[in-house]
Amino acid sequence: MNILLLTYGSRGDVQPFLALAVGLMKAGHTVTLAAPFRFQGFIEQYGIHCAPLAGDPDELSRFFNDSGGNAYQMVRSMQKHVFRIAPDVVKGVRKALQGVDLLVHSFAFTTGAHSFARELGIPDVSVQMFPVFAPTRSFPAIGMPASGLGWLNYFSHWFSTKVFWHAGNLSYYQLRKRAPDAFPAKVYWPFHPTAGRPITPLIFAISPAVLAKPADWNQPHMHVSGYFFLENPDYQPPDALKRFLEAGDPPVCITFGSMVNREAQRIGQAALDATRHTGNRAIVLSGWGGWQPETPPDGTLFLDSAPHEWLFPRCRAVIHHGGAGTTAAGLRAGVPSILIPHAADQPFWGSRVAAIGAGPEPISVKAVSVDALVAAIHQAGSGSIRRRANEIGCQIRAENGVATAISLIEDHVKDYHRAI
Repeated sequence: MNILLLTYGSRGDVQPFLALAVGLMKAGHTVTLAAPFRFQGFIEQYGIHCAPLAGDPDELSRFFNDSGGNAYQMVRSMQKHVFRIAPDVVKGVRKALQGVDLLVHSFAFTTGAHSFARELGIPDVSVQMFPVFAPTRSFPAIGMPASGLGWLNYFSHWFSTKVFWHAGNLSYYQLRKRAPDAFPAKVYWPFHPTAGRPITPLIFAISPAVLAKPADWNQPHMHVSGYFFLENPDYQPPDALKRFLEAGDPPVCITFGSMVNREAQRIGQAALDATRHTGNRAIVLSGWGGWQPETPPDGTLFLDSAPHEWLFPRCRAVIHHGGAGTTAAGLRAGVPSILIPHAADQPFWGSRVAAIGAGPEPISVKAVSVDALVAAIHQAGSGSIRRRANEIGCQIRAENGVATAISLIEDHVKDYHRAI
């Protein structure tokens, strides 16, 4: 098959789709990954053709941080960002669609990609990195407050989906007026039954060890596949990193990925001070929005980046923002995670890590302090959390989310062609 994968966002949004693209290519398919243009070099080094899309996801990170975790503000932020770049992005997608047999899409393309698939008469598959569009009584929707009331959790999912659908429709038809030739004539919802067309599969690229499939996700189109990990067996660490790791005990890794936060200096300094007060060394991955003191303290190494799958198992613990990809990598490594959620789905992952016993309770951005982080580092070092983190890591390393997803995708294509 000629398969187009569509995703948009930070590296945490792109890298799992790249892992899936590599798996699909090894399974004999022709694969293109459409993603923000800044990731073109990263994608193509794995032998995957990239269809570069307009826009800078760094801006979306800023918008999400300004939302303060408020679900309504997150939707508004996304609308503001999307309105400016959507016509150019959609033109890039339409160009990449030529000759495609199957569309696989992420959250950002949920309705748009499905509508393109209908227009072209081809199947599509939705892959999500967090639980969405699947109401459950087990936990609340992303961005909604935690509740012990099952009906309220279920309602929060229903409400969030309605907001996504109606706000998205309003924006869509306004955008289509500006670029009628680029957008599909009509937008459709992927997860409703349609005569002659199977429901679009909803694959959650999440480990069941972290989020077991709820009993009310019993519809045949809902699947929990396991995480998608991108392997990099040829990685050779720089000499500075090798020397640092060999010079002492395993360090604490501090990374906030692609998050761009106006309080980066306060959070970064608190994390450095906490590692020093607890007698730990630290490796800081600075990322896009990275902050670095003029004179790094002794026992600290600053790097722009390093593969999480290589570095995290060599660390004592990981302090991070709770992005889906970083959370998955930390759990797979089998080391405790200390989460400081910034926005979007990150508070949810902070709660999940604590719920499964692989780390202490998350610390909100506003509550970050040296004392709070010192307490969290001590708690993360306890025997119970270290044992549980190791158990979760063993379970995740035994899974193969990419292989499971490929099997589901190929089965869906067969079902689609039988149905039509």
